[in-house]
Amino acid sequence: MIPLKRRKVVPSAAGNTGSEETLPNKFPQVVLFLLERKMGASRRDFLSQLAGKKGFQVEELFSEQVTHVISENNSGDEVTSWLESEAAGRGRVSAHLLDVSWFTESMRAGHPVQILERHQLQQIKEVEVSPFSAPSYACQRRTGLENHNTALTDALSLLAESAELRGEDGRGVAFRRAAAVLKALPEPVTDAAQLAGLPCLGGHSLRVIKDVLENGASAEVRATERSERFKALKVLTGIFGVGVKTAERWIREGIHSLQQLQESGRELNRAQRAGLQHYEDLNQPVTRPQADTVAAIVEEAVASVLPGAQVTMIGGFRRGKPTGHDVDFLITHAEEGREVGLMPKVVSRLESQGFLLYQKTTRNSYLEAEDGPARPSSNMDRFERCFSVFKLPDEAGAGGPNPWRAVRVDLVVSPIGQFAFALLGWTGSKLFERELRRWAGHEKSMSLSSHALFDNAQSRYLKASSEEEIFAHLGLEYIPPSERNA
Repeated sequence: MIPLKRRKVVPSAAGNTGSEETLPNKFPQVVLFLLERKMGASRRDFLSQLAGKKGFQVEELFSEQVTHVISENNSGDEVTSWLESEAAGRGRVSAHLLDVSWFTESMRAGHPVQILERHQLQQIKEVEVSPFSAPSYACQRRTGLENHNTALTDALSLLAESAELRGEDGRGVAFRRAAAVLKALPEPVTDAAQLAGLPCLGGHSLRVIKDVLENGASAEVRATERSERFKALKVLTGIFGVGVKTAERWIREGIHSLQQLQESGRELNRAQRAGLQHYEDLNQPVTRPQADTVAAIVEEAVASVLPGAQVTMIGGFRRGKPTGHDVDFLITHAEEGREVGLMPKVVSRLESQGFLLYQKTTRNSYLEAEDGPARPSSNMDRFERCFSVFKLPDEAGAGGPNPWRAVRVDLVVSPIGQFAFALLGWTGSKLFERELRRWAGHEKSMSLSSHALFDNAQSRYLKASSEEEIFAHLGLEYIPPSERNA
């Protein structure tokens, strides 16, 4: 259940809400909380003021001090569910869960009346709540590399991947949000009951979690892993330049493996040919030392064509990951406009040195004045980019029979005015960035991209020269890259 949106009300010295006619607390053993759900904000305000005038203490926010929870047109289960969500992380909380009829009778009597069975939504009880707590958005949580629940998150991540390969992006996001909550927990989960009240854990995810905790593995995950369709999609989309739609078309045509693809005589584009040729290398993790070697090569190329340009390694390596599936770099210059025309020169330099096995460059198509806050549905940025396959010397620790290995490398050029947004957007993780954009839109009425932040209410762009400033614009606590591993 989604917690209520709360309004800021200045309490009196006694903790009441209401007008200046509020009386001192006459009944210290009774602390009321009126549940706004189904009651409505206006009626809740009216009843709170009425109680204050009668000398009752009314809390605007639910707390451990509350003794009587008053609701209208809610079942006991609904109120209990809300209470468990609100009390997450506080241990045990006790409160009478009462229908509004007890409240109105008490107001008429001028004192708390006896609680009868007809007043009770549920007998007074101690609600067992989760020892964990977590905000709803991943961009509000600190998620380091250490994961205490890998068995659970691996299971959910595999189901997310399977859903995405079937084109069910909504289901995939739901599994990834559930996994992200578990990644942020400070201790291992040993019982599904510990997760009561945590956000983003839907019924399907909870069933998978319970299965893993009780049986050591999820039957659904095992079945997915054994699925011929899933295995074929994994293999074919593992080819650089091959997306889900292309892989699905090949599967319908009877192609399920690399060998079948090679034997089919299928005409491939340049990227797919490079992906198939270097398949084994490109599906092996890139280590940090190898990434550092690529960085040195890129930095030398950039410095040779534009002295003073800044090169930053982004993506998972910036978040502190020891390995990755590719290496990404963001390039800019402190003088706006000096970066224009840089990419072709860098690519030419790298090609002349024999480092590029494949490359494709796209131009910068972003124009703030014309594009405004609107974003493409894919949220792809429109920077000048080079998608490439690097020929990495074996001295970087690649090993194997060849004196080099193939590595995926992306180069992105950003004007300095957009650099902070590009740095934030390209650092990841993918879910963390998705949640940042969702927070911006749902909670702040803003549009965030890797180019800019637009305030829809004020109809203006909000400038920023650092990631910290962007977090401040969004009303979020700054989270460093090392804790964005959602």
